[in-house]
Amino acid sequence: MSRRRGVMSDQFKAELAKDLGFYDTVQREGWGGIRTKDAGNMVKRAIEIAEQAMARPPQG
Repeated sequence: MSRRRGVMSDQFKAELAKDLGFYDTVQREGWGGIRTKDAGNMVKRAIEIAEQAMARPPQG
C-alpha cells in the first residue's frame, strides 16, 4: 500500500499545533501521538484559514 502525500506543509501543521496547544505532544511523540480530536480541530482550523484567504479581495 502506498503512503498518501500530505497536503499541508510541515511548517503549517506545526503552526496550527502551536495555536491549538498540542505542539508539545507532537515534539515528544510525533504526529501519531496526537488525539483524533486534535487532528480534527487542526483540519477545521486549516479550512477556516483557507476560507478567510479566499474571501479576501485579490491583491495586485
